[in-house]
Amino acid sequence: MSATTTEASTTKTSRRRRKKKPFRLLTRRDMVVVGLLLGIPAAIHVFFVWLPALLSIVLSFSRWNGIGGVGNIDWIGTTNYHQIATIYPPFWPAVRHNLIWLGVFILIATPIGMYLAVQMDKEIKGTRFYQSAIYLPVVLSLALVGFIWTLIYSPDEGLINNLIGKTGQGNLIDWLGNPHLNLWAILIAASWRHIGYIMVLYLAGLKGVDPTLKEAAAIDGASSRQAFFRVVFPVLKPINIVILVVTVIESLRAFDIVYVINKGTNGLELLSILVTNNIIGEASRIGYGSAIAVILLIISLGIIIPYLFRTFRKDEAAL
Repeated sequence: MSATTTEASTTKTSRRRRKKKPFRLLTRRDMVVVGLLLGIPAAIHVFFVWLPALLSIVLSFSRWNGIGGVGNIDWIGTTNYHQIATIYPPFWPAVRHNLIWLGVFILIATPIGMYLAVQMDKEIKGTRFYQSAIYLPVVLSLALVGFIWTLIYSPDEGLINNLIGKTGQGNLIDWLGNPHLNLWAILIAASWRHIGYIMVLYLAGLKGVDPTLKEAAAIDGASSRQAFFRVVFPVLKPINIVILVVTVIESLRAFDIVYVINKGTNGLELLSILVTNNIIGEASRIGYGSAIAVILLIISLGIIIPYLFRTFRKDEAAL
């Protein structure tokens, strides 16, 4: 009897020891695999993103046409920045156009995308079809979107002119040739794509909201609008931060859709177009183009960082 008890206790002890066995460290092969999986994408990201960004900052203080080695670079300090701000005619119109682009995305396209996400979250009949139809432009590149809307805006056989007809003077509207109209026409095309992107982001956030919050608001007598803005919208703060960052980046890096229409001229000047024209254009002023790229980066960070700082500071104060 005692022998049986001893064997049983020994078996239990061995089982406990097996359970308490420490976690086995990664083998050398596992470490090599993990290192390759993490190292290769990180190296590619550093080489194609961080390194060009740092080189742009350095080259913005130089005068160089890209021919020859480092010895042919003429370091001129902040001369490029001074000339861009004072004697470079396309710069300030391009800044204004980029800020208009950002304002339209934030004040018009984003609220429309949020509204559509709220409607899609209600599981209305045919919601899957509507989601797919609204999101469809997002899978298209901006260059392709530009080609599609060029056909729509065509002054002779375009869809819009065929619907609207001629003006009072009997003339067809030149949507893309008129410098007073083409920016707003392109913003409609860009917003057509951006709205679907914002809708999907907000819809993903709404799916993660605790439904009991809406039920509690309804019990307290809040309308659906009040429940959204006072209960649901504050919960979506992480999504709002992501959408702000995405919107700023999308509006300030806009290039494809403008370039395929008229190469960013005649009222469609943007900072990204100026960077391209100076670096790979006929003049090939790499230092000049790099300085404009740095200014574009500063504008982006100047909008994003204060918002993030204020948001995280409020979170720390709440804790």
